[in-house]
Amino acid sequence: MSHWIPAQYWPVLVVVLALATIGTAILFGIGLNAYIQRRSRRYLLVSGVLALLVGRTIVGMGTLFGLVPMVFHHLIAHTIDFLTAATLLYLVYQSPADAS
Repeated sequence: MSHWIPAQYWPVLVVVLALATIGTAILFGIGLNAYIQRRSRRYLLVSGVLALLVGRTIVGMGTLFGLVPMVFHHLIAHTIDFLTAATLLYLVYQSPADAS
């Protein structure tokens, strides 16, 4: 158990992070399936972003259990946030313009 969170909130955070990990893993699976069907670079990048989100929740769980120091948690999480936003913006700018 980590020292940075009050003991009464620890079980709730474990449940929330477990659900987030399961949810993002399911989304990653769906994204990976879409990539396998489409085989395009765009779908590969979306799958990569979803994989980053899975990694982010795993880092959160590692921090909760004291395996990842808080300073590394923040460095990793914010790097993942940046990579997610940059990749999504890249995909938006690479998309053809709408005719509407």
